[in-house]
Amino acid sequence: MQQDRDHRRRFLKQAATALASLAVVPRAFSLAPDVADTATPADATSGNAVREQPVYRMRPFALGQVRLLDSDFTRAAAINQNYLHSLPVDRLAHSFRVQAGIASSAKPLGGWEKPDCELRGHFSGGHYLSAAALAYATVGDTTLKQRGDELVAALAACQQPNGYLSAFPESFFDRLSSGQKVWAPFYTIHKILAGMLDMYVHTGNKQALQVAIGIGNWTVRWLNGFSDAEMAHILKTEYGGMNDSLVELYAITGNSRYLDAAHRFDQVSLFDPLAAHRDELQGLHSNTQIPKVIGAARRYELTGEPRYRRIAEFFWETVTRNRTYATGGSSNDEFWNTAPGDLKGQLGLYSAECCVAYNLMKLTRHVYEWNGDPRAFDYYERTLYNARLGTQDGDGMKLYYYPLQPGAAKFYNTPTDSFWCCTGSGAEEFARFNDSIYFRDGSDLYVNLFIPSELDWPEQKLRFRQETAFPREPLTRFRLSITTPSTFALNLRVPSWIGPGARVRLNGQALDVFASPGSYLTIKREWHDGDRLELDLPMQVTRMALPGDDSLQAVLYGPLVLAARLGDKGLTHDMQYCGYDAAPKPEPKPWPAPRVVDKQGDEVPWLRVASAQDLRFEAQTRDGTLAVIPLNQVHGERYAVYWQSEPGAHGNG
Repeated sequence: MQQDRDHRRRFLKQAATALASLAVVPRAFSLAPDVADTATPADATSGNAVREQPVYRMRPFALGQVRLLDSDFTRAAAINQNYLHSLPVDRLAHSFRVQAGIASSAKPLGGWEKPDCELRGHFSGGHYLSAAALAYATVGDTTLKQRGDELVAALAACQQPNGYLSAFPESFFDRLSSGQKVWAPFYTIHKILAGMLDMYVHTGNKQALQVAIGIGNWTVRWLNGFSDAEMAHILKTEYGGMNDSLVELYAITGNSRYLDAAHRFDQVSLFDPLAAHRDELQGLHSNTQIPKVIGAARRYELTGEPRYRRIAEFFWETVTRNRTYATGGSSNDEFWNTAPGDLKGQLGLYSAECCVAYNLMKLTRHVYEWNGDPRAFDYYERTLYNARLGTQDGDGMKLYYYPLQPGAAKFYNTPTDSFWCCTGSGAEEFARFNDSIYFRDGSDLYVNLFIPSELDWPEQKLRFRQETAFPREPLTRFRLSITTPSTFALNLRVPSWIGPGARVRLNGQALDVFASPGSYLTIKREWHDGDRLELDLPMQVTRMALPGDDSLQAVLYGPLVLAARLGDKGLTHDMQYCGYDAAPKPEPKPWPAPRVVDKQGDEVPWLRVASAQDLRFEAQTRDGTLAVIPLNQVHGERYAVYWQSEPGAHGNG
């Protein structure tokens, strides 16, 4: 088990060093006596579920209420489902069965699921269950529901009487508490717990809830007696979103001991500065922090404690504004290495870890539901198109990093010999592309994304259909099917990137109203069956400077980040597909960024739209003409996202 791998998991070494100094002292903190182990699935369905606090402005629709129509998103989702179908249950359950002493003749999985990898079980018993549950909830994939049910049953048979369930021994937690080197045991437990909760919430599998309750009870007992000082040391080792899943278990069962246990995962060294609106994130492992903040957001929704909202909102604000690339992704070598607002020197082969974008989008959904600010979806949309959609190949393989070093190429996992963290989060993301297109505020409807889809809202007796080829056409169309005339407000997001000349047409007639970029266009009227709307979405070429270095510019067309095509010279299969290690070795000599002659102003004179419909562009550089396409379309070739402008040139970010 090579836990001292170079750039990808340095935080493990740091955590181990910190823990090594922890002396074992008598336990001094207790949550609740073991006699409180009384929550059962029956409790959760008999009125014990916790009612959320009145903190929301916006509410999402259930996954099953929004059906995706043909688009890049449906095709990507189908590819992801095919990959999930290819993984047999007996192979997924193998390491759990071996750990439980149950005979298994299945071929072990490789990569981070190898029988000797200390993260084994995070995908096979966690992410896979979540992705299967989401695929069933979104598109009714009954095959994946059946696979999920079978895997839940197999893992339930492996669960110890004390509730412990993992593919690695319980002794890993003795190593954790005594300061010995260990990878991230609570990280994996979180994935398993989250997978079980997703199977219960999205498929109704009550056995999954029973397993989750067992894991929750084991966690409560394990935490009992540790002092706050001891916990501070323990929490230096990555623990995923344990606070998030324990709060969710509390929400389902009503058992407050899970809420108390979640609080023990509140990391003071992270939360206190954020609550005081201080960005002290430099030097921290990026994706380790975001699930903790998502847990804070969920706690706020269930308790109304304002401190947790301050933590989540400030974290979201500082990271999305000051620590992200033009793509919406963040991190370099998995860390925030610089001060806020300064990403100079951070365009690496291992930049923009995909889990970071995945989790930032999850956090964005929470924050948006509280404040309804459409600018949150400017960020969400940009991240969706540029940091998520282009991270899967035609066989369902996913990226770990999204390289931003000029001349880099994308590199993906292999089918059964990788199973990185981003393999799992990607499998979940690509199973839920319909979850943030529409929101509601009472009877009012909000449209946030321009994705072909159909919303079924039975309470309003409304079927709302969106048809578009966006971003290959600069408009979207809506059609309402409604049984009786109804008065409500329809709110259409007017994105910040929208170009001049936009109009909206109702039943073919242009309306003499519009709204400013970065706001909502609200149309309140009595709607009738068959009403039609068209919203223009004119796109233009803009640029965005790298924070801290105005000489490096990314170019966007509407929300799409564009990339220079640099060919496939020297690329091999092994450079584009990796097994256990999550990255190929860097090339000896980095490629320079393409050089362009720039001028002051907002226009980008050196880039030409060759075909708006085909999303093809041409850039005139100091070294000749380069073909340019959206970053999410790049595959099997080298590319560059940031352009080096002529010294002294001015660019607006």
